[in-house]
Amino acid sequence: MTDLWKLSAHQAHEGLREREFTAVELTESVLDRIERVEPRVHSFITVTADLALEQAREADVKLGTGTATPLTGIPVAVKDLIVTKGVRTTAGSKILENFVPPYDSHVYEEMRRAGAVMVGKANMDEFAMGSSTEHSAYGMSRNPWNTDLVPGGSSGGSAAAVAAGEALIALGSDTGGSIRQPAGFCGVVGLDPTYGRVSRYGVIAFGSSLDQVGPIGRDVEDVATMLDCIAGHDDRDSTTNPEPKPDYRHYLGRDIRGMKVGVPKEYFVEGIEPGVRARIEEALKQLGALGCEIDTEVSLPSTEHALAVYYIIAPSEASANLARYDGVKYGYSDRSGSSMWENMEQTRATGFGAEVKRRIMLGTYALSAGYYDAYYLKAQKVRTLINREFEEAFKKYDVLVTPTVPGVAFAAGAKLEDPYAMYLNDIYTLPSAVAGLPAISVPCGFSEGLPVGLHIIGNFWDEGRLLQVAHAYEQAAGFANQLPEL
Repeated sequence: MTDLWKLSAHQAHEGLREREFTAVELTESVLDRIERVEPRVHSFITVTADLALEQAREADVKLGTGTATPLTGIPVAVKDLIVTKGVRTTAGSKILENFVPPYDSHVYEEMRRAGAVMVGKANMDEFAMGSSTEHSAYGMSRNPWNTDLVPGGSSGGSAAAVAAGEALIALGSDTGGSIRQPAGFCGVVGLDPTYGRVSRYGVIAFGSSLDQVGPIGRDVEDVATMLDCIAGHDDRDSTTNPEPKPDYRHYLGRDIRGMKVGVPKEYFVEGIEPGVRARIEEALKQLGALGCEIDTEVSLPSTEHALAVYYIIAPSEASANLARYDGVKYGYSDRSGSSMWENMEQTRATGFGAEVKRRIMLGTYALSAGYYDAYYLKAQKVRTLINREFEEAFKKYDVLVTPTVPGVAFAAGAKLEDPYAMYLNDIYTLPSAVAGLPAISVPCGFSEGLPVGLHIIGNFWDEGRLLQVAHAYEQAAGFANQLPEL
């Protein structure tokens, strides 16, 4: 029973249902795995071992009474910006180092209602600002495939935990690619749902018009199972879709013959690594063999502006959202000044990291008098153009396919001194994020011994079709649940 951590969530559910092992035994296996590999991977800011075992015992009671769900007893990592009552939630920042929330987020409520077990709060870039998890105030996470490399970000801890066997499934958040990019780097599956599919209540804000919680798992079925759990309307978040959600697992195993797949040519320009291009071309051939119609002449001309649009809108929203951290109401407070205003200034100077301060300054500048129209307003107009181009594309195609990232995982420290080079890691995930579209990264092979992700973009509210295509490809390609040898 020592290797139960190797199971996917749905495999573990079958074992629990058949009484091959208990939820406590499954959780103990994962906690033992955390104890063994966490010093090298550092997936977590806080490990909640005692709470996990308590929740596992509750899960065993559920399993014994026949009231279990597919997530009952399944060990889950939760990104540390998802609020959890009574458990420290830091958002990867010193400024929230001792913040213990008095309430639960919507997604954690749903996860617990389903009987899932939280093994820890996953490491992340501070306030979800970063592409490598090197911007955490609690030390960087490492890529389980090669611990000299980054796991991606900002949900790097969540992706690394799943890849390293420290959780069977995880919750992350995606603002510009922060679920899909680390999923691609770590060889797991990551889904960013349509904006408004999942409630943001109790999720510490970065960019409110972009933030979205989503699952990271070993395979597409696990991701669909978690999406079934957390999706749906929430009265506490007015942006959530009031329409009934579909059963996402119902789409798995369906034939994709005849589906039209568009391949935007703007995503295959100079800068993509040869190994990544080769794996994506092989994946397209596989989709063709499954009966899909592949069109490589799709054009989304505004795509090239998505990076600039994102890095005006997201920092602008961040500058407003992070104004609440002043050292007066809660969180870290530096009282070394001689007045309240000096204390406030010192709190922000010493409590925020370099990347967070950089984005606050960018956002404040873009919103300032004289620059609002030139930057923020223009960015919103271009965002509308990007949306319209996607809308036109989905009149012809069922899904769009691109690489997840232009290259494979890079060395720790390699891009810390060049913010623009770091930002380019999200260049393929940003357009769909700016548009609010659902998208998924699925493993499609290896380049230089490191995972490569296939990025599939769906139409608004069409996660079912997205999962259908991703699952069909995954089953044919055979790259699911391949774990690194740590």
